Amino acid sequence: MTTGVRRRMGVEERRRQLIAVALELFSQRSPDEVSIDDIASAAGISRPLVYHYFPGKNSLYEAAVRIAAEELAGRFAEPRGGPLGARLLRVMRRYFDFVSEHGPGFAALLRGGSAVGSPQADAMIDHVRQRAYAELLVHLDVETPGPRLALVIRSWVGLAETTALTWLDGRTLPREELELQLVHAFLALAAVTAATDAETAGVVRAVLDQEPPDGPFAQLAASLDTLLPRDGQYR
Repeated sequence: MTTGVRRRMGVEERRRQLIAVALELFSQRSPDEVSIDDIASAAGISRPLVYHYFPGKNSLYEAAVRIAAEELAGRFAEPRGGPLGARLLRVMRRYFDFVSEHGPGFAALLRGGSAVGSPQADAMIDHVRQRAYAELLVHLDVETPGPRLALVIRSWVGLAETTALTWLDGRTLPREELELQLVHAFLALAAVTAATDAETAGVVRAVLDQEPPDGPFAQLAASLDTLLPRDGQYR
């Protein structure tokens, strides 16, 4: 008769396990409702052992958010070159890959650190949003955007977050549909702003000039072009 022996985990392996468990629990309930006892029970270890690896729940929460934030931020990196529509679609596919594979971690990340009093966690989430914002500026070939164009980009980043969180709650719509919808939404937001902002209009025209007939923006190009004022129409 063979008796099973539980393998002893190394320090880093145990920390990774606790972070994964924490992400799962934080996604199911508000972080302030999850106790160290809950985390210990889910990990199959004692409460004192959790404290051996992390001094408290906040430090575990921050470690979990840091892992999720760094991975998610990396999904926005995309080589520059080629039509913007295709680039954005690749970014959205990687973004939804993360959401699909790490749904609990994504939900915990977007909840922020206010529930557990963690400014560090909030800063990590803002870092993801800033990375996304900076990547978009690179792709638009804009160094210092005016306030209207900046608002378009930040609004779109927020829309992507909201769309992904809504999709996670039941996954009632095909993710491919939402990925393309978000790509279209970026151009639509920019086009509406372009009706009253010359800088954004120039960006939209440059994007549409590079869009091939079979590109993601092609379906919208003709309609959106009618929204753009002709030269000299700005006051």
